[in-house]
Amino acid sequence: MAETPQAGTGETGAGKQPRSVRVVLLALMIAMMLAMLDNMIIGTAMPTIVGELGGLEHLSWVVTAYTLATAASTPLWGKLGDMYGRKGSFMTSIVIFLAGSALSGMAQDMGQLIGFRAVQGLGAGGLMVGVMAIIGDLIPPRERGKYQGMMAGVMALAMIGGPLVGGTITDHWGWRWSFYINLPLGAIALVAVSAVLHLPKKRSQARIDYLGAALLTIGITAVVLVTTWGGTEYAWTSARIMELIGIGVAALVGFVFWQTRAAEPIVPLHIFRSRNFTLMSVIGFIVGFVMFGATLFLPLYQQSVQGASATNSGLLLLPMLGAMLVTSMVAGRVTTNTGRYKIFPVLGGALMTVGLFLLSTMDTDTTRFTSGLYMAVVGLGMGCLMQITMLVAQNSVEMKDMGVASSSTTLFRTLGSSFGVAIMGALFNHRVQDVMAERAGALGSKVTESSAQLDAASLAKLPEAAREAYQHAVSSGTHGAFLLGAAVAVLALVTSVFVKEVPLKGAGPQPADAPGDGEGGATAKTPVTEAV
Repeated sequence: MAETPQAGTGETGAGKQPRSVRVVLLALMIAMMLAMLDNMIIGTAMPTIVGELGGLEHLSWVVTAYTLATAASTPLWGKLGDMYGRKGSFMTSIVIFLAGSALSGMAQDMGQLIGFRAVQGLGAGGLMVGVMAIIGDLIPPRERGKYQGMMAGVMALAMIGGPLVGGTITDHWGWRWSFYINLPLGAIALVAVSAVLHLPKKRSQARIDYLGAALLTIGITAVVLVTTWGGTEYAWTSARIMELIGIGVAALVGFVFWQTRAAEPIVPLHIFRSRNFTLMSVIGFIVGFVMFGATLFLPLYQQSVQGASATNSGLLLLPMLGAMLVTSMVAGRVTTNTGRYKIFPVLGGALMTVGLFLLSTMDTDTTRFTSGLYMAVVGLGMGCLMQITMLVAQNSVEMKDMGVASSSTTLFRTLGSSFGVAIMGALFNHRVQDVMAERAGALGSKVTESSAQLDAASLAKLPEAAREAYQHAVSSGTHGAFLLGAAVAVLALVTSVFVKEVPLKGAGPQPADAPGDGEGGATAKTPVTEAV
């Protein structure tokens, strides 16, 4: 794309970003925070919602409907942005997300809430993809590293502040405002993007690949349901889970076959010819697997074994998220200044493996200070990987495929989180129930027969012997879960070794003899499309 200088500033992509671009980036960060914050806030409000609307048996679907819709729509939003322009598709996703938020706040029963959460999830699928793809359009890869800290900061803020904000809003304004709070923030992002962001308009003559979209949606839905229901709603060997696995495999195989023949495929398979893109997809899957598993079991361990308060559960992750934020900022600055990045996936894989192994050694005598140090090591590893995976993936494709590259990377991370929570959760639950049966006999089995995870109120009611047995059981369960995470993280380390360090294109000094991309990446100079 040709560079359009910012009117009245004389600044170009090689210099300081003009104010209008910074305004757009602020709006993008707000939209990104909306997508990440939502489930964190709603999780805290769920007991109050069930108390008013009833339908406890359908509780899990409030989260599952949102997750399914987000995962299934993510690749579609990426492709629509590539075909018809990112600004229009991004603004549409914001409007759908806000409509779903407003409707969810007005829900009168659990069925309505589940349906409206699915609408909200459809919009959320376009928020993250839109943010990443628009940044890919606005900021050259070489300069993009500077904004990693901003994105990592939004993620940390959502994970730490979500439960606190959710609890405060529910206690003082009512649970419906957990949804309504999205409206003013979303409106600010919508107005800023509409007024300030100007990207080249596109109009593709090709038709949307409806068959490919249907096959991919069915496949992703089946995968997410297997990981959500397996070991909880249904046994892993049950007929329902086997049916879902069969449907998922058939749909995804059919999808891959069809993508080789579709005129305008949802996920062009040629992007996987780039070694770096394929490797970043694998690493992104592993990061999702490890990160969401860690954020699920660390607060549980600290509340059950170390006696921490559940009210401030987000703060329990501060050592990990703080380390992730600092490392991401440093990695971004170094990448921008040098154009080199391979060291970060390698270092990130190594630190994540070591950190997870250290977490697996925690027992009932581990202090909060020690567990905080272990979490910080994991955070350092994640900080080296979180944004670098997206940066390298985007640098490995042509500009016309920026949307599908962003959406595919996001999808792999989402699927990794689903598998991580499911597999690590199944291992944890099985180990907790075994240890409770060994240490507390029939009472232990009765305590955990419905769920291996007890809330603070249930834990306080247990007899002293049963409570001590449960603490040992949780310690044993987290040992197995984090040991599995460490084994999976080794794969990220091995994968990162094969990453080819292709120089990032764009602003910044480029060697006269800099090699071509060789990975299907952007042209020799990726100019900034200024917002005017």
